[in-house]
Amino acid sequence: MRDVARRWWDRHDRVRDVLPALVLVLVGAAATAVDMSGWHWPRLAGSLWTALSCAPLIVRSRWPFAVVLVTLGIDLVHMANTPDFSLAPAASLVALYTLATRGTRRTAWITGLAATVAITVVYAIVHSVPLSSGDALVRFDLAIAATAFGDAVRSRRLRLAEVEARAERAERTREEEARHRVTQERIRIARELHDVVAHHITLVNAQAGVAHHLMRTDPDRAYQALAHIKETSRCALDELRATVGLLRQPDDAPDSLGPIPGLADLGALVSSFRTGGLPVGLVCTGRATPVAPTIDLAAYRIIQEALTNAHKHAAATQVRVALDYRAEALRITVTDDGRPRGSRGPGTGHGLIGMRERATAIGGTLTAGPRADGGFRVLAELPLTLAPSGS
Repeated sequence: MRDVARRWWDRHDRVRDVLPALVLVLVGAAATAVDMSGWHWPRLAGSLWTALSCAPLIVRSRWPFAVVLVTLGIDLVHMANTPDFSLAPAASLVALYTLATRGTRRTAWITGLAATVAITVVYAIVHSVPLSSGDALVRFDLAIAATAFGDAVRSRRLRLAEVEARAERAERTREEEARHRVTQERIRIARELHDVVAHHITLVNAQAGVAHHLMRTDPDRAYQALAHIKETSRCALDELRATVGLLRQPDDAPDSLGPIPGLADLGALVSSFRTGGLPVGLVCTGRATPVAPTIDLAAYRIIQEALTNAHKHAAATQVRVALDYRAEALRITVTDDGRPRGSRGPGTGHGLIGMRERATAIGGTLTAGPRADGGFRVLAELPLTLAPSGS
């Protein structure tokens, strides 16, 4: 309820401006109805002066400086004509407060000090008292207090607005960071799906071609090719299930997740290509050391994509995969002696882009291109350990 009332109050500036004016008019009229003889009807002259000085307050939020000048002039004249009326500067105090909350601090304090001096001097002259007297200092203090209170309210509003702005910026930053992370995760998973599907579909296509070619002339070998298609399809489904399992919720069934492939599965990967009709040689030099899971997966996917491209786009008689474990890096070289297949074209280049992005994401490098003596080469250098994220 309080928040609703505050929002309504903030939206209605005119009501907020008129209300103090009405209160001051009622208080001023009540003050003229009391004197030494007791209660009587409010004096018309005093009530009219109060209403006149409070009238400009209706637009105090729109023109605060002009309202200060008008109300101050009316109040000073009222004080001079009605020495016994102590509420004369009340409208000026409200105007000074409004100027301090709406205008700049410099303007508010210069205007407030000038108005304070004017009110104090006029009161001292009209009542024939020194400026240091208690009654004169009360007027001085009231005007200074009105300006100081308005300045404090203005500072508090600015601080609250700054805090709200910082909170909004922080919220936007968090949302943008969350969207960025979601996008990066989607790209990563899309790359995983591309590698898995491209690899296995290529093998299935090759094995299906073999089965089709041998179906009539050599049914036994065609049957073996069909068995390989079945096994390759099952592996593809397992890897797809493991990759898509990254999108599962934590409370999903445990069997929806699967192990992420790595260099330990390289033998099975090479065997699957050999079964599909691509002769692949595997050579490992240096001392094999365990690597971070991210690097392990990236190395596996790079080799898988390079072999898939060699099978799809080159008529190779030999493909060689070389792993060279060095002091601080793992060098991966995949070479073939084939020629581009004109019927299939050079491909879209997405596979090379994906391999290069994988290597760059973990701080490595990757180059790919034709060899001088024929064939194609993919060369990747991957760090053995990931650099700290803050470096």
